[in-house]
Amino acid sequence: MTTVINNFIFILSLTAILLLTLSFMRLLLMLYNRELAASVPKKTLVRSFAIGCRFDMIIIGSIMLIPIIIQFFPQSPISRSFPLYWCSIIGALVIFLSVVELEFYRQFHARLNSLVFDYIKEDPKTVSSMIWHGCPVLQYLGLWIIISAIMIAGFITVNAQTTISNLSNDPGNLYLRLLFFLPVLILHAIACRGTLRSGPPLRWGDAYHSTNLFANHLALNGIYTLVKAALDVKKRKNRKRWLRVMAETKALDKTRRLLLQEGDNLVEAENMPLKREHHPQATKTAVKNVVVIMMESFSAQYVGAVGNQSGITPQFDQLAAEGVLFDHFFSNGTHTHQGIFATLAGFPNLPGFETLMQQPHGATGFSGLAELLGKQGYQSTYVYNGDFAWDNQEGFFRNQGMTNFIGRFDYDNPEFIDPTWGVSDNDMFNRAHLELEKLPSDKPFFAILQTLSNHLPFTIPDPLPIAKVTGHGLLDGHLTAMRYADWALGQFFAKAKKSSYFDETLFVLLGDHSFCVRQQLTDIDLLRFHVPLLLLAPGLKEEYGSRRSTVATQVDVIPTIMGLLGKPFLHHCWGRNLLKVANNDPGFGIIKPSSNDPTVAMLNGNRILIHPPDGHNSQLYRYQLYPQAQTETCDDQSAAKDMESTMKAYIQTAMDALLTNRCGV
Repeated sequence: MTTVINNFIFILSLTAILLLTLSFMRLLLMLYNRELAASVPKKTLVRSFAIGCRFDMIIIGSIMLIPIIIQFFPQSPISRSFPLYWCSIIGALVIFLSVVELEFYRQFHARLNSLVFDYIKEDPKTVSSMIWHGCPVLQYLGLWIIISAIMIAGFITVNAQTTISNLSNDPGNLYLRLLFFLPVLILHAIACRGTLRSGPPLRWGDAYHSTNLFANHLALNGIYTLVKAALDVKKRKNRKRWLRVMAETKALDKTRRLLLQEGDNLVEAENMPLKREHHPQATKTAVKNVVVIMMESFSAQYVGAVGNQSGITPQFDQLAAEGVLFDHFFSNGTHTHQGIFATLAGFPNLPGFETLMQQPHGATGFSGLAELLGKQGYQSTYVYNGDFAWDNQEGFFRNQGMTNFIGRFDYDNPEFIDPTWGVSDNDMFNRAHLELEKLPSDKPFFAILQTLSNHLPFTIPDPLPIAKVTGHGLLDGHLTAMRYADWALGQFFAKAKKSSYFDETLFVLLGDHSFCVRQQLTDIDLLRFHVPLLLLAPGLKEEYGSRRSTVATQVDVIPTIMGLLGKPFLHHCWGRNLLKVANNDPGFGIIKPSSNDPTVAMLNGNRILIHPPDGHNSQLYRYQLYPQAQTETCDDQSAAKDMESTMKAYIQTAMDALLTNRCGV
């Protein structure tokens, strides 16, 4: 009986130590993000920790299954040594991932998720370099060793105090072993469910207990979300949830009413959802060439032209005064992958297809800008700091019609090379200008210029051509890189304005996505999506005005560009021509985080509807971006119902078109 009691104490003590360790890691996560936690009521934080303990117990239950089973068998030295080693090794691994998550959350405002797998499988060497040069790796390793050592010391102490001397291989009494085993197994089953309720076990959506995103994230367990992400990679349950939310004809009708504009004529309407021929209205702006500039991590929250006074983007601000600026523009995702895909392929970021350029369905025909312009005889070139193998960019865009690629290994004597990503933004822009100047003038051209310096580890030239940013705490390095990218942009336009191609070119400048700022708006962290869109061409400002607040996303870029070229075109894009949106139309956008986070949102004017991970109880907010970003809940049930129905129709129709290869022309 003494053995049974000691074994019971042994198992409960190991469990308690693991629970205390994971709770401490949650406390560290909160302290690492104390600026976000400061806006959360204390009662809400306490509830986050309480819910978090339930998620922790799911992980601990998985760890403790083997030690529990071992205690059922006849006692021997291995009955204690194996659980001790097992819990020490697995516990140290859990602590390691929790320490990694401290930096992961700081960068992405998300618990560990499928981005971990996306980065690792993409290019381990580049990812390792990014981490080594951009994060305090040695400090994190030291933290991991210290916490692991304390945990293991606790395990050893518990083992010493509950071990019976002269332990033999005596099989003991079966009934006494059952007396220990069955109650512990029942408790273990409850722990693995995370809840006493009947029905489903604890799920991701249960962590979303408040309207504060950080409080909801704090309630989760990063190991839990990482394991779920690994399982979802194969199961892709999120896709099925959206495919049949309403009758196909109803979804199609709603989507068409949302997107079709004056001048659109559906083609093959019985089979193709949005394939249409567009006859643009006459425009005074005559442009021949198109240059799309994708600015890495270019957050609208730090752009002076839309209200920030920190002086981060003086060059962009000057350009904005010469063109048409959209100040309620959003990225479709929170990763470069989704940004360039939505912008240049005209297709949204869908649940379960967050890495579409790397997935088999990415080979589907899309109504991309390269294809549309290629059919009109445009020359094309893509200039980039980095390696086009990243995110399968070259393979995808060659399939879409791009012909000329200039990447990391194509620069001669660059002024600066980031050991992680490639050449500097200034090198990229210098090369881009040379490439555009040498293109034959008798044919129009289309170019994509993609920056990269404003990316972790934010390695930029030294000495810097600009003053470092100070006064923003942990964001100083990031914002310094953003100011450098802005400076390089200014250098490019100083040359471009003197060139022969400038007066005939439409320049489209936008951010591929934003980044994590100090304020989280709504359950989807809205400011991570907020980026500027600037259209710049001779006469454009005079015809369309200098600033527009129509809500839009990156899928609207292609129809807008094509509409300015003044020729009829056939396309199958999932956006609209922003310069032809009706005056009484506030605009809309469908946005979704990268990774396997199933949260989706629809923006419509100054309202945003958040569709949470569990798919139930969507929340409607009113939001404001200027002069100070803020939100408030909205109780307009009719508007919420209409927006949710429209969002579901859009996603269902797009996903069905993707899976049945009906996205192109």
